[in-house]
Amino acid sequence: MQTIPIALAEPEMVLARDVRRTDNPQSPPICGRGTTLSASLIERLKNLGIKSVTVEGHPVVVEGEKTLDDLLADLDRRFSKVAGVPLMGRLKEIYRGIIVRSMGGESGK
Repeated sequence: MQTIPIALAEPEMVLARDVRRTDNPQSPPICGRGTTLSASLIERLKNLGIKSVTVEGHPVVVEGEKTLDDLLADLDRRFSKVAGVPLMGRLKEIYRGIIVRSMGGESGK
């Protein structure tokens, strides 16, 4: 999932979190998780003053942000000293799965 400015939201993106009013975050959601964005819905959210949304996957490349390959290379580097430890290998695979899903890979949309 990725939090993006509403200006970068596009039709067909799917919300990964509920959208709530910024002036009253305890209020009922404006749009629920799993809602597919349309051009008219994006415009309505802008008119309501919503500044950002969290969408599934990682559809927008932001300058300075690491790519999936960069993140996985960092993970390999961090676990290189404990490569022979089975428990640490399992932990690395758990983290790998989380990173890949958060970036939209392997059924993360």
